[in-house]
Amino acid sequence: MTRFLGINLPDSARIEYALTMIYGIGFSSAKKILKQANIDAHKRVKEVSEEEFKKLFAAIDKNYRVEGELREEISENIKRLKDVGSYRGLRHLRGLPVQGQRTKSNARTKRGKKKTVGALKKEAWAKLEQGKTASATAAAKK
Repeated sequence: MTRFLGINLPDSARIEYALTMIYGIGFSSAKKILKQANIDAHKRVKEVSEEEFKKLFAAIDKNYRVEGELREEISENIKRLKDVGSYRGLRHLRGLPVQGQRTKSNARTKRGKKKTVGALKKEAWAKLEQGKTASATAAAKK
């Protein structure tokens, strides 16, 4: 494993794919970076020399925001939206989808597990009430 910009890159992976493991670098930007640094995209990580890693670092440092710097910028942008009180900021605050997705039938990732709200049968209510009273008496005994 080769460590580059705080990320462990697998030795057997091609360098163009390994660069995508860095937060903020996708496949197309990885190709551009390799072209700027004059490095063959088909090389494996273990075949890349120290000198070439220095060229990669210089190309990334000069043109891209990656890892912690990028995460910090994104969190600052979200915090600004919340402070201003914009619609997008309120959606972030409430933990709902921000970019116009529907929430009636989807958005389970953002909203969490489904909670049933509404009518219950009499038997279900009786069980719930019985469970509450049993737990209350157990707590009172302690």
